Amino acid sequence: MEYTFEITADNAGERIDKFLSTVIEDMSRSSIALLCEDGMVLSGEKAIGKNYKLKEGDNITVTVPEPKEYEAVAENIPLEIVFEDEHLLVVNKPKGMVVHPAPGNYSGTLVNALLYHCKDSLSGINGVLRPGIVHRIDKDTSGLLIVAKSDKAHIGLAEQIKEHSFEREYEAVLYGRLKEESGTVDAPIGRHKTDRKKMCVTYENSKNAVTHYRAIAYNNGFTHAAMKLETGRTHQIRVHMAYIGHPVAGDPVYGPSKVITELHGQCLHAKKIGFVHPITGSFLRFDSELPDYFKKFLKKTEIN
Repeated sequence: MEYTFEITADNAGERIDKFLSTVIEDMSRSSIALLCEDGMVLSGEKAIGKNYKLKEGDNITVTVPEPKEYEAVAENIPLEIVFEDEHLLVVNKPKGMVVHPAPGNYSGTLVNALLYHCKDSLSGINGVLRPGIVHRIDKDTSGLLIVAKSDKAHIGLAEQIKEHSFEREYEAVLYGRLKEESGTVDAPIGRHKTDRKKMCVTYENSKNAVTHYRAIAYNNGFTHAAMKLETGRTHQIRVHMAYIGHPVAGDPVYGPSKVITELHGQCLHAKKIGFVHPITGSFLRFDSELPDYFKKFLKKTEIN
């Protein structure tokens, strides 16, 4: 695929990698840098590097090669399985594990582990890179996730998510003290205009998003809180909590610039999940223990 851009005075002086990452959807600055190294980014007929500063009147051409077809492979990675039958399973995903393979990250994911554990017994609705995956949680969010073993189970679970009858409760440590012990954030979420890797509260090209929250405890400068989701937008809790002035502790994207590095990402755990079994019709609810990293941080911030 080829993109062309004529640079105006508004973008003059901006670095080429920053500019292109904002105007080409789903392209990061690191991806642009690789294209520059391969001579795929031109100003006129001259290849330019990632540090190139744009000039008014530049004619920029970017050639993005067609993506290679990959197929996820089975890997013997331990899984914490909370529930399993012939139709589905519920896993407790650790912090730091990516849910499914994606460009630049094709191994060590939950899907790789599932393929080893389940063999050929995974729903194929989401293709070869996301077999069985009905819903996702972020790499650095820990907690409960449902996996479908059959297409029929997948369709039934997806329908519950669509109808918002799927119960999901998270716990997090938030910066600051919540002004109210409980409340609701009802604010639409869409892609950030200038940083394509971020989401934000916006009324343009967005989807409705609703998060209910309540305080569990107040610690030294932090709030231990629980959040229930009505909708499941990308980064929903992280975006909504930052929107009301209480970002999730350790969040490198939506939190303050001085990140709590010991957390290695946001202090957010998918603690409870409830749904109707799509085949048997019975209601299932699961509650996972807070992981060690979460409990250690709570202990550290306790009010003495």
